[in-house]
Amino acid sequence: MISVSLSIIYCGLTLYMMAILLRWLGPWLELEFTGPVLGLLPKATDPLVDFMKRVLPNMGPMDFSPIAAVMCVYIVRLILVRQ
Repeated sequence: MISVSLSIIYCGLTLYMMAILLRWLGPWLELEFTGPVLGLLPKATDPLVDFMKRVLPNMGPMDFSPIAAVMCVYIVRLILVRQ
């Protein structure tokens, strides 16, 4: 039972990391985030990415907040699931 729970947490956090990366690459891929499915990405990922923008210092034209958010979710996944 515990291994099933850990697998669900692992998959959920992995999907969240992929959603952050898709949100970050969306403008370059010319994705529209106004549809019913892709419209959920900004609502799900922007709170963490916006928090990272406030925490990280200004680094000029580069925005490293999505990468920092993915790294934080990855660390949380390592700690919780230990895989």
